[in-house]
Amino acid sequence: MSDTTESGADKTQDLKSRLKQLAQPIVDSLDSRLREQVDARVDQRVEASLSARLSVIERAIADLDRSLRDLKERLDHGTD
Repeated sequence: MSDTTESGADKTQDLKSRLKQLAQPIVDSLDSRLREQVDARVDQRVEASLSARLSVIERAIADLDRSLRDLKERLDHGTD
């Protein structure tokens, strides 16, 4: 009877192995798709964050530029 039990265990193991082999391409495909979606979402968040920070920097540069022009104008008028 131990031969039958071992044979049943072998069959179960063989069946598990075959199922894993059949399912692996599907799992790999799903994994790849999910990874692409996650990467795309991360890229979007990073891009949005960088855009927001860049706009703050651009505004600060514009403010500095205006301040420098005003200062230069005052200096030019003060020497006339």
